[in-house]
Amino acid sequence: MLKRKIGKIALGLVAALSASAALATVAEARDLTVVSWGGAYQDAQKKVYFEPFKKASGIPMNDESWDGGVGVLRAKVQGGAATWDVVQVESDELAVGCEEGLFEKLDYSKIGGEAAYIPPSVNPCGVGAILYDFVLGYDKDKLKQAPGGWADFFDTRKIPGKRALRQGPKTTLEIALMADGVAPKDVYKVLATDEGIDRAFKKLDTIKGDIVWWKAGAQPPQLLASGEVAMTSVYNGRIDTANKNEKKNFGMVWDGALFTLDSWVILKGSPNKDAAYKFLDFVGKAENQSKLSENIAYGTSNKDAAGRLPAAVLKDLPTAPDNIKNAVEINVAFWLENIDRLTERFNKWAAK
Repeated sequence: MLKRKIGKIALGLVAALSASAALATVAEARDLTVVSWGGAYQDAQKKVYFEPFKKASGIPMNDESWDGGVGVLRAKVQGGAATWDVVQVESDELAVGCEEGLFEKLDYSKIGGEAAYIPPSVNPCGVGAILYDFVLGYDKDKLKQAPGGWADFFDTRKIPGKRALRQGPKTTLEIALMADGVAPKDVYKVLATDEGIDRAFKKLDTIKGDIVWWKAGAQPPQLLASGEVAMTSVYNGRIDTANKNEKKNFGMVWDGALFTLDSWVILKGSPNKDAAYKFLDFVGKAENQSKLSENIAYGTSNKDAAGRLPAAVLKDLPTAPDNIKNAVEINVAFWLENIDRLTERFNKWAAK
């Protein structure tokens, strides 16, 4: 009887160890995991990227969402417990993460070659996913005369009412300088000087009592819809979504828009590198990127994607020739170097 019990225990231990080993193997050979920003944007990605990729490639894939922050990526890679493979990151996360070695260096020959993509979207550690703008937004039903640009945004006599801006110095100082007459191409040249920074804050002083500050991207359309503000800085995609889904009649001014890119990266040490490259190749193709723009108003990175779009869709994208010709690319290097000191100055100014 004792021998039988010992035998059963031994068999149980063997089974448990075998199960643990099997689980470990499954963990090592886990499905490709792609991470994006959630919401209506990720819904569009599922429709035109994720589901078609799985069907075409036969590669099992999960998708998750996150709220950003290079610290999250740092913890996953350096902690040795990365459960993500491909992640969509903002431009500052791309710069910092690349410098810290958190991302694989990309082999562009596996994703169509560098020449297939617009120059701002090509980076050693990441490839452009979308291009989007901070534009001047307004409600056409409330403002019968469209504002001409940021100068009108600061002209409360010409267009009375409150204005909304993103809380913080980034984008706010650039907008103030353009409103004060600085050409879009010269914004960062001026902002790189103490006199330029003083000039931006002096311009902000002129409407300080009329500013409503926003933090989340969902707020500006709400502020316009409620009539709380006459105009706002806003992500172009939010205006497009409000017009399509909520039947709003919001307008955008593209002149002097500030644009930036999100990029796809492969986390360092991913066990699914081959599958990750196949995914990036799929979502990098012009025919697939054009479908994304048809579902949500963001520009994409493949040079040939815009040419596949109907004129009615293209005219509302940041990458349309007329919309991008006078836009300013947000200077990542400038903000990485200056964000702390300018945030401190902004907070002191705002508290006065």
